[in-house]
Amino acid sequence: MIRFFSLLCLVLIAFSSLAQMSTNADNPFMADPAIFYHNGVYYLYGTGGGNKDDGFKVFTSSDKINWSDKGYILKKAESFGSKGFWAPQVFEHNNMFYIAYTADEHIAIATSNNPLGPFTQKELKPIQSDMRMIDPFIFFDKGKIYLYHVRLDKGNRIFVAEMDKDLTKINPSTLKECINASEKWEDTQNAKWKVTEGPTVLKHEEYYYLIYSANDFRNPDYAIGYAVAKSPTGPWEKYAGNPILSKKDAGINGTGHGDVFTDKNGKMNYVFHTHFSNERVAKRRTAMVEMNFSKNKKSVPALSILPKTFKFLQLAN
Repeated sequence: MIRFFSLLCLVLIAFSSLAQMSTNADNPFMADPAIFYHNGVYYLYGTGGGNKDDGFKVFTSSDKINWSDKGYILKKAESFGSKGFWAPQVFEHNNMFYIAYTADEHIAIATSNNPLGPFTQKELKPIQSDMRMIDPFIFFDKGKIYLYHVRLDKGNRIFVAEMDKDLTKINPSTLKECINASEKWEDTQNAKWKVTEGPTVLKHEEYYYLIYSANDFRNPDYAIGYAVAKSPTGPWEKYAGNPILSKKDAGINGTGHGDVFTDKNGKMNYVFHTHFSNERVAKRRTAMVEMNFSKNKKSVPALSILPKTFKFLQLAN
């Protein structure tokens, strides 16, 4: 009887693993994802979905759950970079579509007439910098353009700088550090190279919210927190209730590095990646969860995720 029970347990474990693998096979596998909503269509961009050294792919959806592969929208032969195409952000500006992205551990910006691409550059070059930079996020506020990004300098540290009007360079005199890993939850493995990365910035009422990931992406404790300021350049105060999204909420390791978007129903969502499973990191899976703000008028509104809305994205049949 004991032997039969042991065999039954093994069968159930194997069946569970196969079921998980089947679910995984239907995922877009976009790490560092961002979703851009335009004219009734959701566009999913990120690291991977193909060969991360070939450029960027895009998936589209009408319901933000079922996604169709539309192929590459930026190829390395048509824009700056030879490898390491990471963490894209797509946005519309002056009737053009822009993609800010990382390649060769530098940041570049390409343009297109369509969110499906192709995105290209007239000059194949990155934004000039004397330091390695990754994870761009461009934010427009009161006539100014800000580039939030990560500088690889004694750790992954988040900075901001003002950009020129044509989005080709930053003003070095405006460069300012926003945050670095300084709290216990942000460095659970006591790493020599500490990590804060994947910035997204949004404004709510009179406050600016800097959403970020902490810990190395391979760490099971990779998680999301945020900081608040009354100016897009800070000073930033980290939320006391961080992290707001972690493996405890999603039930799977490696929750982090995503972006905020508002869906067609006006709901705020956060798209992000997780580990493939609790036993291995790659390929990272793409997931989504709803977010909202508290309505407390006596203090800074708190940003929260709604754990019951967590779901993985899937490929359309």
